[in-house]
Amino acid sequence: MAEKVLIIKYGEIAMRGNNRYIFINRLISAIRRNIDPLGNYYVVRDPGRLIVEDRSGELDYDLLIPRVVPIFGLVEVCPGVRLADMTYETILEEAYRHMKEQYGDQQISFKVKTRRANQGFTIPSMDMNMKVGEYLLEQMPNLKVDVHKPDVMLNIEIRNSVYIHSKGIKTYGGLPYGSSGKGVSLLSGGIDSPVATWMMAKRGVEVEGVYFHSPPYTSEWAKEKVIDLAKRIADFTGEFRLYVVPFTELQLYLLDNVAHDKLTIHLKRAMMRAGEMIAKKDEAMALITGESVGQVASQTMQGIYAINAVCEMPVLRPLAGMDKQEIINLAQKIGTFEISARPYEDCCTVFVAKHPVTKPRLSFIEKSERRLTELDRLLEESVQKAEIIEL
Repeated sequence: MAEKVLIIKYGEIAMRGNNRYIFINRLISAIRRNIDPLGNYYVVRDPGRLIVEDRSGELDYDLLIPRVVPIFGLVEVCPGVRLADMTYETILEEAYRHMKEQYGDQQISFKVKTRRANQGFTIPSMDMNMKVGEYLLEQMPNLKVDVHKPDVMLNIEIRNSVYIHSKGIKTYGGLPYGSSGKGVSLLSGGIDSPVATWMMAKRGVEVEGVYFHSPPYTSEWAKEKVIDLAKRIADFTGEFRLYVVPFTELQLYLLDNVAHDKLTIHLKRAMMRAGEMIAKKDEAMALITGESVGQVASQTMQGIYAINAVCEMPVLRPLAGMDKQEIINLAQKIGTFEISARPYEDCCTVFVAKHPVTKPRLSFIEKSERRLTELDRLLEESVQKAEIIEL
């Protein structure tokens, strides 16, 4: 009897030597966290893949697949069946049943691809391909063979059991979440920073967010937008900690005490310092920003240099070489674009200079900041007053 299963394939982590067991354990934990609330499922290790089975015997793909696909570290999810009976006749029957259930009377081309890891199964892979293909053509006149560009690839994997599947759902790849240390992201309500946060999470970095809130100049709607962005990121990571840092007093202080054309540079340096305070407290190893070289005035090479100079820890900028349209395309793909497009401005937008400097000199910026005697106190107070939201 065939049992419905979900075959989960991973790629990059399989190439990491003995460390792969640590990565696979993280992957299994993430899968279990997402699927345990749905039913009595369990995850079976198989060489090069993981198999999700249902102890009750009836796996629900419609419930399960949407919870598995967002997990980082996977490359493909394949709904299929497992056969405990490995006889030739059973494989033929189940291959036919699978094709009939999945494709019915559709006029499609197909190819059979057999992988025979279990050498105790005596029929060679090429012979299996031909025998199964011939049997399907006899039973389903609507099918035709195309070995070069088939509409459907029928996979038969002969291991300790036989697995049959023909549909693969591509996932996001990357590394298991939390396998690459921790980083703190400067998260705004814009398009870029949520994408940057997602990209580093995809590379296995455990991410936290820091949002700078400046009421009454920024509204509660702006704050809610950022919370919604954090929730969307948590759909991929499973959890997310967001710091909401009150920044009104500090921003007004900068507005009154620095040259207006350099206000954005000073403001971003202050944000970097605040983010680094939180990162050190939470034992993170890097900051994450959504900066893209040349996109706005403060993101010229000179601007990035002047802003970065205030940091002691590494600053990861995964969008640095991307065009705006590429960032928008990715935001749409991961589901953050529509949230970011809501018309609520954050503190950077409200306090932006009309004619910001594009080539700031670090020596002038640092000289100006040495006169800001209240800056350190305001930074410390802002971080101490931060609201922590666990999602």
